[in-house]
Amino acid sequence: MDLENVEIFCSIADTGNLTETARRRNATAMTISRRLAQLESDLGVRLFQRTTRAVALTSEGEAFLPYARMMLEAEESAKSLFNGETQGASGILRVTSASEFGKRYLLPLLPALMETNPALRVELNLSDSLVDIVGQGYDMALRLAPLKDSTLIAHRLADNPRILCAAPGYLARFGQPASLNDLAQHRCLKISGVAHWMFEQQGQVVNCPVSGRFSCSSVEGVRDMCVAGIGIAQLTLLDIRDELRSGELVEISLADAARHALAVWALLPTRRYMPYRVTLLLQALKEALRDGSGLMQRVSG
Repeated sequence: MDLENVEIFCSIADTGNLTETARRRNATAMTISRRLAQLESDLGVRLFQRTTRAVALTSEGEAFLPYARMMLEAEESAKSLFNGETQGASGILRVTSASEFGKRYLLPLLPALMETNPALRVELNLSDSLVDIVGQGYDMALRLAPLKDSTLIAHRLADNPRILCAAPGYLARFGQPASLNDLAQHRCLKISGVAHWMFEQQGQVVNCPVSGRFSCSSVEGVRDMCVAGIGIAQLTLLDIRDELRSGELVEISLADAARHALAVWALLPTRRYMPYRVTLLLQALKEALRDGSGLMQRVSG
């Protein structure tokens, strides 16, 4: 199997267009079409459905795509072993992350990572929407929600429970709720579209309906209002880790409910080979998030 043909296949999958792929590779559309046909002949399957304007992956093409990317990455890594000019990780690191988490914990890691790995390029997608990381060619997705996709390799990076919190000034003025029922008497700050706060009772998840005086589409907005003493919020540990450390926010413990357990997960495409650039980012993330383990014990003690 010709790896150049595999590279062309990946490029067509990214662009959805033979002409654009030909332009990027400084070749003719006929050459690209011939190369693709040769790869399809080698594999014995049709990889794209072709129209006069565009192409779309067949089910066989979608199944082959992660393996094609893996083959190109393995070739790149093998070459770097014998290239004296290459230092550290190389290639394009494509990552998608929940927006607030990416801003707070991922972006600060990238300058040092890119400085010590000059051949590394990064493409970062900050989005709270779920992304098909296999179909769109991502190396990693960082997710905070419970996992549902069993076709991906999941690495647990850190515990990240939902925490009830408020500013000391708010609690001094309005008192501290002692039970779930007490929340109805307090000013609740909510993420837009969230009708319930989640807690655990005897290992079971319970939903507590809340009506908020303030709601916002972003975690940052709710956190800022909570720090300002406007009300009580339920946010994850990593959303408020810095504010808990500084004392701007304190955790509220209820007698009849505990934190709702969540975690931060790194999701990788289903494959055995992990590029060095992915390994480096995983290590940096684990180190950055490890700082929160001691804090979590202190605020729960």
